[in-house]
Amino acid sequence: MFKWFDSNKDKRHTDSTGKEKHIPMNRTERVTPEYIRKLSDSEIFVFGSNLAGHHDGGAARIAKEDFGAIYGQGVGLQGKSYAIPTMQGGIDTIKPYVDEFIEFALSHRELKFLVTKIGCGIAGFSVSEIAPLFQKCTEIENVYLPIEFWEQY
Repeated sequence: MFKWFDSNKDKRHTDSTGKEKHIPMNRTERVTPEYIRKLSDSEIFVFGSNLAGHHDGGAARIAKEDFGAIYGQGVGLQGKSYAIPTMQGGIDTIKPYVDEFIEFALSHRELKFLVTKIGCGIAGFSVSEIAPLFQKCTEIENVYLPIEFWEQY
């Protein structure tokens, strides 16, 4: 999966197309695992939701079944999960909720936020559309992002 560069400062990652990418080491240390089934006490599962909080599919269903997401609550911290609405319109309607999440993460440095590929499943957005909304998170040490997001920066 990852190979060390000789410098031991960087890693290589092969993306889904087979193309090898250069990813700085500090970033690869903050990559959300592809499959999350268990969280430590300080970890929070960040998932895409709908405003009505109908957590019936995708990562939202996992959040409900495994991490305490509350059916009927479409935004914010709930149990060991954090909902960001992605089903209400275009990218411009998602951005305020991502900005709210970023502020929350900054004010809760004791927590580790594992951001999933929100909006890139049922909501139908591409990684190239969603990843820029999270670019500020590259500088926030307690926020982990999918490798596909890191590849966009």
